Amino acid sequence: MKFSELLTETVRNAEIPLRFEPGAEEAVVEPVTALLKRWVAIHDPDAAKDDFYYGQRALVLRLLEELDDQHELPVEGE
Repeated sequence: MKFSELLTETVRNAEIPLRFEPGAEEAVVEPVTALLKRWVAIHDPDAAKDDFYYGQRALVLRLLEELDDQHELPVEGE
């Protein structure tokens, strides 16, 4: 499952009035994804100086790739 699919499914199952409008899920998913990308990118260390920062940078890059649907997510129950 891609990140956008997971988020869309979550929005679809949420008890919000917008869910009854066609395209409402996508309308919510786009700004939420953009917000998450900005939030994750803030944690990207400027310069990796040791193993901790190399690991942090690798995680940040992986999360940004998942937000761009470049990887399947290991979702439980599938």
